[in-house]
Amino acid sequence: MIELPRGTFRRGSAEEIESMIGTATPHSLDGVKITTSAEAMDAIAEALDLPGRFGHNLDSLYDVLTDLSWLPPGEHLLLWSEPSTLRSEDRQTYDAIRTVLTEAVADDTPGESFLSVLVLTD
Repeated sequence: MIELPRGTFRRGSAEEIESMIGTATPHSLDGVKITTSAEAMDAIAEALDLPGRFGHNLDSLYDVLTDLSWLPPGEHLLLWSEPSTLRSEDRQTYDAIRTVLTEAVADDTPGESFLSVLVLTD
């Protein structure tokens, strides 16, 4: 079984998911119907059960993803399937969200919880 290192941001195929999850808590982000920034923020909030302080914008997304004290300890893996829907509908939003996710994963703020992201290829 392949375990993702802390703070990994990867692209992978659906066949790799099972072996990559390891001991992480998976959070699924189904991108098939995500075509706007608002839809993306809502879907991420739902997938990760973001706290009420989440302001549904990129700055707030970064803030909540770099302070995961509201999550149980351990690794939390955001599995984003079908990212091509948003990428094809709104490339600028897709790129901005990918940037925030990448930066949040790379953040080294100490804590008992940490985030990894797996973007599944379509």
